[in-house]
Amino acid sequence: MGKPSATSRTAAQNKPHQQTGSPGLVIAHYGQVSLVETADGSLIRCQSRKNLPRTVCGDRILYESSTPRDGVIKQILDRSSILVRPDRNGRIKPVAANIDQVIIVLASKPSFQINMLDRYLVAAELINTSPVIVVNKQDLLDHESRNRLDHRLEIYKKLGYPLLFTSTLTTDGLKDLHLQLRQHTSVLVGQSGVGKSSLVQALLPELEIRTGRLSNVTGLGRHTTTTTTLYHLPDSGDLIDSPGVREFNLWPVEPREIAYGFVEFRPYLGSCRFHNCLHNGEPGCQITEAVRTKQVSANRLQNYRELLTLQAS
Repeated sequence: MGKPSATSRTAAQNKPHQQTGSPGLVIAHYGQVSLVETADGSLIRCQSRKNLPRTVCGDRILYESSTPRDGVIKQILDRSSILVRPDRNGRIKPVAANIDQVIIVLASKPSFQINMLDRYLVAAELINTSPVIVVNKQDLLDHESRNRLDHRLEIYKKLGYPLLFTSTLTTDGLKDLHLQLRQHTSVLVGQSGVGKSSLVQALLPELEIRTGRLSNVTGLGRHTTTTTTLYHLPDSGDLIDSPGVREFNLWPVEPREIAYGFVEFRPYLGSCRFHNCLHNGEPGCQITEAVRTKQVSANRLQNYRELLTLQAS
């Protein structure tokens, strides 16, 4: 069964008639102002022209300068991908654009929920990006705790998702993470407190200099650290750091799209007795049968069903 058409993959795409202007990269967004990196590496503040969608970190745009430090965004170029999430009021909030890798950061403390991990994985799959699971703060794990965590995450290794353990205290795993980020545009996501900021600091030794430079341009001082921001890695690749969240939910998607986001379901999609099977207990469901024969994890099917219920509410 082919991949379904997800409106999320084209949400907020902007395809106006061709315009002229200088190319730029949005590396941060503050209210009505975007911080744009120009072709020569300098930074300017840009307002968007009327009727443009909101820009998001990672957008490639065309702009016109109005002063040496200010400009106007004339066009948002087509996005290869965009990660969005609902805010607390249910409104769709863009997180990052033109990414090809989603780095899902977990930690032993605070403890994480597997169903939240599955939501991030589904989101990454639906926008055609590669997810990577990073367990940070591994220095807090004793031998028994590490074994329990390995057991919890074994299913994801079997599914082929890269799984890295890191510690900014001991620097364990940082080299592997750095290699994973090379030649990619990656976004760091995860709940508050998992240590994303510490990871960014460890990966970018000159982070204070870089954030200071952003602060000087925006005039917002320390507030820049609470905004999704794109950084260039020292030896290729870009890293987008997003603020932590307490909860992550999917944008509105159809049930068949949710099922497609569970990669191990894909061989069975379209083979059920009923063409509109939701894999939620219907007779003749091939995914239920795959669970019975241990080809699919029962826990993953349960998480899928919980997500299905959540999306319907």
